[in-house]
Amino acid sequence: MELDEAMMGRRSIRGYLDKPVPRALIEEVIALANRAPSSMNTQPWHMHVLTGEVLDRVRAGNSERMLAGIPPQREIPDHGAYAGVHRDRQVEIAKQLFGAMGIERDDKARRQDWVMRGFRQFDAPVSIVMTYDRDLQDNGTIAHFDLGAVTFGLVLAAWSRGLGAVINGQGIMQSPVVRQEAGIPDDQVILTCVALGWPDESFAANSVVSRRRPVEDVARFVGWD
Repeated sequence: MELDEAMMGRRSIRGYLDKPVPRALIEEVIALANRAPSSMNTQPWHMHVLTGEVLDRVRAGNSERMLAGIPPQREIPDHGAYAGVHRDRQVEIAKQLFGAMGIERDDKARRQDWVMRGFRQFDAPVSIVMTYDRDLQDNGTIAHFDLGAVTFGLVLAAWSRGLGAVINGQGIMQSPVVRQEAGIPDDQVILTCVALGWPDESFAANSVVSRRRPVEDVARFVGWD
């Protein structure tokens, strides 16, 4: 797949086939993503690739704690509620997804089920938990930037191999569960996770493509004729 095709075609996948992903293919995808740039070549990232019973326990623990009303326990500062144009974009993609799935505004049961899918990492066969070295925590924003680069490389490389993915902060909302079940070392900070697998083309939400701002709204050119 050409780079332009992968970048323009990639979309977030929230429905997966019940079909295992070969470890060799995931290793190939990670090797590509590992070429991502990082500040001063620090390469602060680690990827914990979960599947099977371990992932099932993470899903269960994450879901049970959220349903019990236990506040989210992420290891990075929470952004809080979005406002203004950022809230508008959040609402827009939610409307696209609910519209594709036929979930009405007053259908509280199906809306709740949709939220819980996120906490279950969309029932994907693989979850890659993204962490960075704790000794860079005081310099966290740069480490976060570096993990953003490698995570985008990961989902793009996966897409180029026919795999779908969605970057999913809900999946690690209860980080103590993830840390315990995945055996993540104490010297690493959990940032986010990536749900990964073969896309289910019959799952309506997988057809949703988020709208993007035009170049003139994103970029400001200075010093050009």
